[in-house]
Amino acid sequence: MTKGNDSRDRVTKWIRRIARIWAFPIVVYALIMFTGYGWNWVTTGVADPHAVEGYPFIEALPPILMFLSVLGLGIAWRWERLGGTIAIVFELAVLAVLLIDRPITDDFPRSAVPYLLSMIVTTPGVLFLVCWWRSRRRSIPIESV
Repeated sequence: MTKGNDSRDRVTKWIRRIARIWAFPIVVYALIMFTGYGWNWVTTGVADPHAVEGYPFIEALPPILMFLSVLGLGIAWRWERLGGTIAIVFELAVLAVLLIDRPITDDFPRSAVPYLLSMIVTTPGVLFLVCWWRSRRRSIPIESV
């Protein structure tokens, strides 16, 4: 019985390691972007000096939701269930906004990029939830029949 649990623990550790390795560059990149916008805001008074006037809010919504999803990936390093859920929920919101605002059929190769980015950010969130689920199952005693 311990051999099966030991292999399950190893698989869970590998999944957790893959999720963390995958999430690390995403979180670092988002922090660099956020820091850059913040620094620009402090020094010039405007977050993006090249922003166009009259920019619709729905165009800014996917990056904001994606940043919140990346924040969930950072939280998942400590609390896998909470962070993975935050990442997936916000990425589903990004997907909904993208489907409403920019259908994938419009100018296909170019319009597929935000969907691919969404998948790249969602995958570690799913892996963190899988780790949490496997860890939780391991702690539940299984009665032998």
